[in-house]
Amino acid sequence: MSSPRSDRPVNPLPPVVVALFLVIIGIEAVFNLGARGLIGGPEAVGWRQGAIQDYGFNSDIFGWMVQNNVWPMTHVKRFVTYLFLHGSFTHALFAGVMLLALGKFVGEVFAQWAVLVLFVTSAVVGAVVFGLAMPEQQRWLIGAFPGVYGLIGGFTYLMWLKLGQMGAQQFRAFSLIGVLMGLQLVFGLIFGANRMWLADVAGFAAGFILSFFLAPGGWARIRAKIRHR
Repeated sequence: MSSPRSDRPVNPLPPVVVALFLVIIGIEAVFNLGARGLIGGPEAVGWRQGAIQDYGFNSDIFGWMVQNNVWPMTHVKRFVTYLFLHGSFTHALFAGVMLLALGKFVGEVFAQWAVLVLFVTSAVVGAVVFGLAMPEQQRWLIGAFPGVYGLIGGFTYLMWLKLGQMGAQQFRAFSLIGVLMGLQLVFGLIFGANRMWLADVAGFAAGFILSFFLAPGGWARIRAKIRHR
């Protein structure tokens, strides 16, 4: 007899991925309803900008914390909270769809806690790199894409392993990130440079490296290689 899991035509989404998606879309829905005057009254029109000011990641604030070695929780929280703020419904929708797609693939292999750690840690690394770069024309970082790119790093790691097991060329695992970076370049040339790609690339790199430790058996595999050497 086959197991109930194998009888399902589509594997369910990992709960942690669904939860992250619902938070992103829920916050965006509140902003949209407020901007349309459906909830919150006249002041609701400025909810999005107010939230970005209070919870978005800002390179100037980060630079001030680094320079003075002062890390108040009011600003430290920005390393994570910026993930759930977006500039528009389209921005949030694209991020949410990619989160579901990549989260489903990675979540079928990684543990639930590992998916969350991968998403959040990649976003933190992305924010740090963005803050250190200190873009002159763009000091605010918002959106889930650095965390999503961390999941792309996890996806790339899994493809890298699979290609290695098949004896195929493992550099093919980086095709997805190559295409996405190419699109970033094209959009930048057409619509103007957007420095958020710094956080995306850093998030991807962090996600790929973290996957060596977070994937099932990853740490044991690394120790085995060290002992073999």
